[in-house]
Amino acid sequence: MTAPEIFDRSARRRRRDRAAPHYRAHDFVRAAMLDGIMERLQSVKRTFTDVLDLGSFDASFAAPGGARVARLDAGLGFARHGHGVQADEDRLPFADGSFDLVISAGVLDQINDVPGALSLARRVLRPDGLFMGALLGAGSLSTLRAALRTAESERPVARLHPQIDVRSAGDLLMRAGFALPVADTETLRVRYGDLGRLLGDLRGMAATNLLVGRQPIGRDTLAHAAGAFAEAADPDGRTPERFEIIFLTGWSPSPDQPAPARRGSATASLATALGKKG
Repeated sequence: MTAPEIFDRSARRRRRDRAAPHYRAHDFVRAAMLDGIMERLQSVKRTFTDVLDLGSFDASFAAPGGARVARLDAGLGFARHGHGVQADEDRLPFADGSFDLVISAGVLDQINDVPGALSLARRVLRPDGLFMGALLGAGSLSTLRAALRTAESERPVARLHPQIDVRSAGDLLMRAGFALPVADTETLRVRYGDLGRLLGDLRGMAATNLLVGRQPIGRDTLAHAAGAFAEAADPDGRTPERFEIIFLTGWSPSPDQPAPARRGSATASLATALGKKG
């Protein structure tokens, strides 16, 4: 069955190309994701030789140990910058078993077919290869979401993307066929002087509304949202916003791996899953 087209693929490519020239000024969320991935990779006692950076943005991910890196991004500008391939993450152009490590930071929450993308990531891994991903999950942008609800209380419009929670993320790894799946979360908190600064960051990180059938926001609505956002400010006049980062870890199945955990326990044992190579 074909996955529904929730996100506008063409708009996503255009937004990424628009963000590419100045992305480094707005990359703090993905930088936190990459830091978390690298921290988790340090617990894995093995050497990687062929790595796929799935959703590469500005190619800031540095593979461990000097491994070869192939990069893929939906935006032409990002793909060219990283000397990579332009393609959607749920339509991979690589042969099965091409990599022993796949990392993906900051794109899985913008993909139409997330289960399909994860299944493809598993297929391009060799047996006992490792997938490590990070995405914005449920609870992200809660202050912005509340401000928009206040501004459009009479006629609410879908302006923010649907969000995956940590338990569902673990289930998606299992559904995609990964062994030893783990999903865990970290919270990144940022304080903004006004709504315009937050919206500027979202544009700069290519994270604005990509929903099919999206509607433009009017000036009056935006002004009301800005007022509601300001009302949520701390005494110093800055409004807190949160980015909930879900980290995903899974192994491509191999006969010498431990037996998988029972269904529903994907968040249980990060140390065991990452340290199994010791």
